[in-house]
Amino acid sequence: MRARFDEEQNVQLAERLQRYGIHVIYGVVGYKTHAKMILVARRESNGLRYYVHLGTGNYHPKTSKIYTDYGLLSADKELGEDVYRVFLQLSSMGKASKMESILYAPFTLHKGMIRLIRTEKEHAEQGRSAHIIAKMNALYDEELVNELYAASQAGVKIDLIVRGVCQLIPGIPGLSDNISVRSIVGRFLEHHRVFYFENDGNPQVYCSSADWMMRNMFHRVEVCFPIKNKKIRDRIIEDINLYVNDNTEAWLLQPNGEYQKRITEEIKICAQEILLETLSATQTASTSN
Repeated sequence: MRARFDEEQNVQLAERLQRYGIHVIYGVVGYKTHAKMILVARRESNGLRYYVHLGTGNYHPKTSKIYTDYGLLSADKELGEDVYRVFLQLSSMGKASKMESILYAPFTLHKGMIRLIRTEKEHAEQGRSAHIIAKMNALYDEELVNELYAASQAGVKIDLIVRGVCQLIPGIPGLSDNISVRSIVGRFLEHHRVFYFENDGNPQVYCSSADWMMRNMFHRVEVCFPIKNKKIRDRIIEDINLYVNDNTEAWLLQPNGEYQKRITEEIKICAQEILLETLSATQTASTSN
């Protein structure tokens, strides 16, 4: 529920919750619990049903106003059972269970991302459409970087939107010709992690609490969940394409390691402004109805 750095207040909050009869779990020793999950188990007429909320950012009233994040509320049976298994593993310290939909660290997330990247590489090698768009806070994992290089060499188009540190170097002939890296710096702090794989016209979209970093993959408890609903998936794809096409707040990483502001004489596209206008209009319409 709380981040580190203020352990005294964290312990006081935990003790207060326990006085109200709430069961508080302090986490797994050696692993920071970074996953953002809520599970509601509800007994209904046809039996027990799980409702889950999975997010890319913290449940925090202040940061929710200045960060961009995604949250998924779902009654999907597989997702619910997977989240239940994660909570069970966290609370019982038992052996990791097999998941149906979710990839989660430190067990299956790293291998799962490699598998998805390699699938795009195979599509490109066989002449099929292949495209990866990945949006995250940071990219610092040598194995994942090498997988992206290999995919680029096979002809996969790769668009990376990385707000902070990026270990990968784009635009190197023969190595990363097909990779672009941009950082969006605007009114809101870009925080959501989204991974798009074209999959030969049958796109797969995942959202996650994890960046592509060694610490997230192997030293934290993280979840990465698929977006199954087509309407929601299409909306997320539309959003991340806005970021790829942003020519107002985008800084492009150059092969020499420097960032250059994207300057264009085309029609101005500001992803944050467009999303803000769209969401404001939706809220206004919902209120008026």
